[in-house]
Amino acid sequence: MSRPGIRQVAARAGVAVGTVSAYLNHPDRVSAERARRIAEAIDELGFVPSSAGRQLRLGVSSLIGYLSPDVSNPHFSEIAQEVEYRAERLGMTVFFAHSHGDREREDAYLEAFEQRQVRGILVSSFQPIEARLAAMRERGTPSVLVGRRACDELQPSVSIDDVSGGRQAGEHLIANGCRRLAFVGGPLPVQQVADRLDGMRTAAVAASVDAPEVIEVAERSIAVGRAVGAALAARPATQRPDGVFAANDVLALGLLQALVAGGVSVPGDVALVGYDDNEFAEASLIPLTSVRARHDDFGAAAVDLLFEAIEHGTGPRADGATTQRVYEPELIVRESSRRAH
Repeated sequence: MSRPGIRQVAARAGVAVGTVSAYLNHPDRVSAERARRIAEAIDELGFVPSSAGRQLRLGVSSLIGYLSPDVSNPHFSEIAQEVEYRAERLGMTVFFAHSHGDREREDAYLEAFEQRQVRGILVSSFQPIEARLAAMRERGTPSVLVGRRACDELQPSVSIDDVSGGRQAGEHLIANGCRRLAFVGGPLPVQQVADRLDGMRTAAVAASVDAPEVIEVAERSIAVGRAVGAALAARPATQRPDGVFAANDVLALGLLQALVAGGVSVPGDVALVGYDDNEFAEASLIPLTSVRARHDDFGAAAVDLLFEAIEHGTGPRADGATTQRVYEPELIVRESSRRAH
């Protein structure tokens, strides 16, 4: 059965098509009697108005876009949920897209967002993307960079102080007696990863401890974490790091599984710290110490910044408030790093 359209509604209500259109877009212009008949016809037919057509007529979209790099990572899923809830309260619908870290997919989705005339875009990306967002801004589509601080002061962003997070992780491992440190993460050109490593290196220098061994990986996944963990477990104990900081929890959980399976005690032989504090960190068989990189209002703040840009543009705020919000992370200590020393 074909979907009922506006003409069927008009015929059932006994009014002109233009009257139904006015009822949908400007209900104050339709008499109470005609509005009643149209409403009854809509109910009887199960008619669903076309929001796409309406927004084209009115020149206003009810959509915002959210581009995420990794749908499998609970960290991004949690942010997406917050974004959806906040946007819904503001009367907007979120069009979600996932680039899987691929630049071509990222470009294709950004183009699709523009073609659909979204009101604005939230973007989490591991790629250099600010020039592309600036071009879109010039064409009238504002955006907020999520998860990384923007270099351009005109580009709103919501981010975490990843250098501080890495420093906290390093200081904690050192305070728990670790002296052979390692960092597992990558690719290193990704700014968030580089900042976390810089923070750990800062902690090592301050404590006069050898610089951490850097184990660069191509992707931050459980499978990669398992592979690195198996390789570490196969080393002689004296050549194995006794304190490991993983660039995210997904990597850390893979490491944890392989180390334990390889007969390495966690935290007795190797203390382990992750990053993000996702929902699985505390639920792990050995609860994972992690840097909590997201606050309860992180996703909501991104949406609010986007709406400020939509309403007032992306120039300097009259009240002096910044459009680049940086959150301080917090180390959440659990069993994976608590060592007797």
